[in-house]
Amino acid sequence: MQIIDISMTLENGVPSDPPGYEFKIEYSSHADTVPMLEKRYPGLEGKDLIGGEAFALEKITLSTHNGTHVDAPWHYGAKMSDGRPSRTIEHMPLDWFFRPAFKLDFRHFADGYLVTPSDIDKELSRIGYTPNPLDIVVVNTSAGAKFGTQDYPQSGCGMGRDATLHLTSMGIKVVGTDAWSWDAPYRYVVERYAKDRDASIIWEGHKAGLEAEYCQIEKLRHLELLPPHGFKVICMPVKIHAASAGWTRAVAIIEN
Repeated sequence: MQIIDISMTLENGVPSDPPGYEFKIEYSSHADTVPMLEKRYPGLEGKDLIGGEAFALEKITLSTHNGTHVDAPWHYGAKMSDGRPSRTIEHMPLDWFFRPAFKLDFRHFADGYLVTPSDIDKELSRIGYTPNPLDIVVVNTSAGAKFGTQDYPQSGCGMGRDATLHLTSMGIKVVGTDAWSWDAPYRYVVERYAKDRDASIIWEGHKAGLEAEYCQIEKLRHLELLPPHGFKVICMPVKIHAASAGWTRAVAIIEN
């Protein structure tokens, strides 16, 4: 069995979000925390500790949408199209997140290109795969190769409303991308909106989740290492009360 880590690493100074969305990690060393133990245990001196050290500790300031994470329908809107309240991340079925998976290789599409249902069908035909209900699909875009650069958040093709509903019509409940967003990068949507003034194109792939409930993984890594199909993905989201997303250590499993 081969396990491939398809999650990003949270690391200071590595661009993975556009300006205004950054996270921060503060590190406390084994020496930094000695005073904490000295206060906790009256009479203790740091030199009495093994190696003169206490413990390492990190404090992280981030949102639920930093790092590799799973979006819940609550992220897309407060209500489903039929009026039901959208579900938050802790209420999503766990059996959605450990499933057989397949990959759509769309690295050849230009940044900002909006994938169509026809594009999906052509790629499925090329790889010789017919999706099953509850399969997980991951989309390999050109953004994957730009991770860690300033260009990353504005790179890769997008999965719009039609493409998303095409996948959910197959019974798929979890999708993922190595791009910053499931939708096309902001700069290209801004250009389209400036031309047409059609607000329905804003976040159209996300908003499709209010018509057909699904979850999406964003900021995956190393999808180029995966075969077109014949692997499983585990992407259990962290349980956060009433949250629109939860971080995940997504991995792909290839059986030998």
